[in-house]
Amino acid sequence: MNGTCPDGLGLTTGVNTLAVMMASCLSDNELALAAAVLTQLADTLATIAVVRETCGEGEEETAQII
Repeated sequence: MNGTCPDGLGLTTGVNTLAVMMASCLSDNELALAAAVLTQLADTLATIAVVRETCGEGEEETAQII
C-alpha cells in the first residue's frame, strides 16, 4: 500500500455492498463458510500488523520474506 488512508464512509459502503452481494449469491452453508474464512483472514492480518508494530518490522523486511 502507498500509505494513504481510504475514505472511511466509502470503504464501509463498499464492504457492506460486497457482503450483500455475496449473501444474495451463496447458500446459508456457503455464507457461513465464507464468513469463517474471512474472519480467520482478518484475525491473521491483525496478528501480523501487531507483530510488525511490536517488533519494528517494516514493509521492506516483510517484502523479502514473501
